[in-house]
Amino acid sequence: MKNCFLAAILFMMMPICLSAQSSEKEYFERYALLVNRFGADGVGVETLINKWVNDFPEDVNAYVARFNYYVAKSRSSQVVPKGVAKYLGSAPVVVMKDSLGNDVRYFEEPMYNDSLFTLATSAIDKAISLSEYKLENRFCKLTALEAYEKDDPGMTTLTLNSLIDLYYSVNAIWTYNDQPVDGEFFKSAVQEYCYSFYLLGSAASYEAFRNVSEHMLSIDKNDPLFLSNLGSYYLVCKKDNRQASKYYAKVLKVDPNNYTAIKNLVLMARKDNDVKSEKKYLPMLIRTTSDQAEKMSAEARLKTL
Repeated sequence: MKNCFLAAILFMMMPICLSAQSSEKEYFERYALLVNRFGADGVGVETLINKWVNDFPEDVNAYVARFNYYVAKSRSSQVVPKGVAKYLGSAPVVVMKDSLGNDVRYFEEPMYNDSLFTLATSAIDKAISLSEYKLENRFCKLTALEAYEKDDPGMTTLTLNSLIDLYYSVNAIWTYNDQPVDGEFFKSAVQEYCYSFYLLGSAASYEAFRNVSEHMLSIDKNDPLFLSNLGSYYLVCKKDNRQASKYYAKVLKVDPNNYTAIKNLVLMARKDNDVKSEKKYLPMLIRTTSDQAEKMSAEARLKTL
């Protein structure tokens, strides 16, 4: 009787013992709960992630969680004076006067612990190796790298160009958040990084903007999106209207109704007192603009020429 009782107790305990190791889903849910309450590097997060990785060393989400933990842990910020109107694309958090009455602009600057950021990079690289064609993990790495490099996105540029080469060289089903994506999605994502480089507004970031745009054009030399980027590069970054005009003209050969190219060609013609070119492009602006006030202004301008 005693032996039967003990056997019954052991039988009832078996489900408890068998379920003692959490499933991948349960780890993810516990992680999400902790992050929601305490943040990506909050209390208990590292301990949970370490156990998660140990129990499921092939679970991509575990390494993404570790990446998020180390990025958050590595990052801090400080308010510093800068002799520029904008820094990293942002306005100053406060403007004060010095002893001579001159404006001193203070900006919030992100700071990173190099050793912790290296651990974050290792974690996301592991996630990428386990899920080579999941774009969200590659974008996580790119976005973190760009923030880490601040106004000189050299490594970000190299990493993005490598991703571009891989994307166009393999015949694979790429996904974003588990949904298949096409070439238009990928181009739009690349353009988001180009635009981000452009907004940083530094000499190095402008070169990154140019570099990636040229890299995309090496794949499709007639892509109006990246031709327009180069027009903007020469117009804004290099103040070279002649070279900018050449690229915008190439855009119009591919996309005759490209508003950005037409608008900038009108502005350049007006600035250069090039009446012939302005008369050429104003009718195009009238045709393509969706702004009624701009349309009326262009019509009035055309009548005066």
